[in-house]
Amino acid sequence: MTERKIRVLVAKPGLDGHDRGAKVIARAFRDAGFEVIYTGLRQTPEQIVAVSIQEDVDVVAISLLSGAHGTLMPKVVNLLREKGADDKLIIGGGVIPDDDIPALKEAGIAEIFTPGTPTSVPIEFIKANVRQ
Repeated sequence: MTERKIRVLVAKPGLDGHDRGAKVIARAFRDAGFEVIYTGLRQTPEQIVAVSIQEDVDVVAISLLSGAHGTLMPKVVNLLREKGADDKLIIGGGVIPDDDIPALKEAGIAEIFTPGTPTSVPIEFIKANVRQ
């Protein structure tokens, strides 16, 4: 019997039109053996939550560069809780000031990965923290 692959949703909420980083991390996750679903650009938190539930993902990885992380990331967390899907590991990445990271973690984001973080770091974080 083979072990089930970790399923990761890579999400781009809001009006952020830059997705190079999301595509890089999606490919790194895939190369690490994860099953990856990528939402594409300009998704609402409601769309992200719906896809994460429909696809039964283990991880929601939110990528933001627009500065709306303080609003959009916690909204995804809260919607997942409302839908009873708060068993998913939620991580974030993008251009996020260090001063904003504690509030995001308090809101329910397990970890934030900023530019320059080697792709191996979020991969190992997921492997260590996904409930299998």
